[in-house]
Amino acid sequence: MAIAVVATAYGGPEVLSLIEVEVPEPGPGEVTIAVRAAGVNPFDYKLYSGAFGTDPGKLPIRLGLEVAGVVTAVGPDAVGPAGPISVGDEVIAPVVGGYATAVTANAARVVPKPADVDWKQAAGVLSVGATAVHMLAATGVGPGDTVLIHGAAGSVGALAAQLAVARGARVIGTASPSRHERLRAYGVEPVEYGPGLADRVKALAPNGIDAALDTVATDEAVDVSLELVPDRSRIATIVAFGRAAADGFKALGQAPGADPGTEIRGNAWRELLPLLSAGKLDLAIAKTFPLAEVAAAHEFVMAGHAGGKVILLP
Repeated sequence: MAIAVVATAYGGPEVLSLIEVEVPEPGPGEVTIAVRAAGVNPFDYKLYSGAFGTDPGKLPIRLGLEVAGVVTAVGPDAVGPAGPISVGDEVIAPVVGGYATAVTANAARVVPKPADVDWKQAAGVLSVGATAVHMLAATGVGPGDTVLIHGAAGSVGALAAQLAVARGARVIGTASPSRHERLRAYGVEPVEYGPGLADRVKALAPNGIDAALDTVATDEAVDVSLELVPDRSRIATIVAFGRAAADGFKALGQAPGADPGTEIRGNAWRELLPLLSAGKLDLAIAKTFPLAEVAAAHEFVMAGHAGGKVILLP
């Protein structure tokens, strides 16, 4: 048996409860993982907020999409992208229902955790990191490019900024002034968002912007990107899906009409984990919460200014 988080109704974090659940024995191509840490993502609370509908037949809803932990059981042919998986392996996995003390997962998506990456970073890197890798791939960011990243201090934006710098691009990133010093440490040129943003970016990059990545969904971010980037195929958003459809730039993710980037995201760990292990990629952990305080964790993330990943510790 395990303890898991479920949404028992649609609404706010007050609908979340901890219940006891059975952990299925791993079947062919599956493994069971004792969860050491689980990542929190905005998508998690959207599931029970009503954003995707309020079908009572889907209740209760298991929450959580990414975990790090130790393999406690393996089914036949339990092989991950890096090879066979054994009991005792420390791993990272995308899995539905990850807010739990134990889960059974598809081995084909389970990857090894580097020994020198802690549990919190391991549980938090795959979702946001894969999104960042997808954004850079979709816009073709490479050496010599000047890239504007909206929300460069957020979880996705900060990783995209660091990866772009590592690829030889010049990065200008929007953020509140309190985050500017952190961005400078990443090799990013920070700029404050708000009225006059386009002029401030032009002053920093008089020769123009080659690509823009939007992680914030404000009209300002979209309008400035459209104004400054000549090629709309090099503008990508993970949030402003309506504007992308209307204005002809790229929408990435799971929304209708968006590019899911399944293969790119599925292989992103191959780039992310070695960099994280080598200390060349910083995943800021904003705060950790015990599993029992999941409602407080969601309230913190929903406030919109976490400044890094939020992690649940079972």
